[in-house]
Amino acid sequence: MSGLKIVRYGAWAAVALVAFAGATLMINQFRTIDKDELVAPIAEIGGPFELVDGAAGKTVTEADFKGKPSAFFFGYTFCPDVCPTTIAEMQGWIEELGDDAEKMNFAFVSVDPERDTPEIVGEYVSAFDDHIRPLSGSQEQIDRMVKNYRVYVKKVTRTNGEYLVDHSAGVYLMDANNEFRGTISYGEAHENAVAKLRRLIDNSGA
Repeated sequence: MSGLKIVRYGAWAAVALVAFAGATLMINQFRTIDKDELVAPIAEIGGPFELVDGAAGKTVTEADFKGKPSAFFFGYTFCPDVCPTTIAEMQGWIEELGDDAEKMNFAFVSVDPERDTPEIVGEYVSAFDDHIRPLSGSQEQIDRMVKNYRVYVKKVTRTNGEYLVDHSAGVYLMDANNEFRGTISYGEAHENAVAKLRRLIDNSGA
C-alpha cells in the first residue's frame, strides 16, 4: 500500500467510529441470508445504472453484470475503516473461492464522486484484487444507483471543512439476473460469507 494511502487512513483514524455509526442503518432493514439460504428476489432493490470502470477506463451498465451473480460494496477511498476492511475481506473471499471466483462479479462502487474519480478508485482497488471492479461516475450517476439499490449515504461535514460519508456497510448480493438476494454483513464470519457466495454461484447454474 502506498504512503499516500497510509497517511490518508491515519488522518481519518480518529473519526472512524463516526463513519461506522451510520454505516449500517439502511442495510439493516434488509433481511440477510444465512449460509444455506437465499431470499426471494426483491424487485425494489437494484435496477439500471451507468458508471465508469476505473480499471478498464470504459462505461459499464447493469447489462455488463448480467449472467453471473454479483457482490457490490458501496464505499469511498477516504473511508477510514469500514471500506478498506471490507475490501480486504472480499479479497479473502475471492482467494477462498479459487477458480469459482471467475463465476462471479465483484465491484466497489464509490459513493463519493466529488473526490473519487474513476482513476482514483481504480488505483485504490488495484491494491487489493483485480477481480474487484472499481466503479465511479458523476454525482448524478452515483445518485441513481444509490437510489435504485436503496443504499444509505449521508455526507457529514466536519468543523475543519473536511467531510466523511456515512454509508451502508453490507455487501449487496445479486443473482445472475441482477435481482437482489441478500447481504453479507459488515464483519460477518469469513466462512459464512464464502458459503453465501458459493450458494449464489450454485443457484446461477454457472
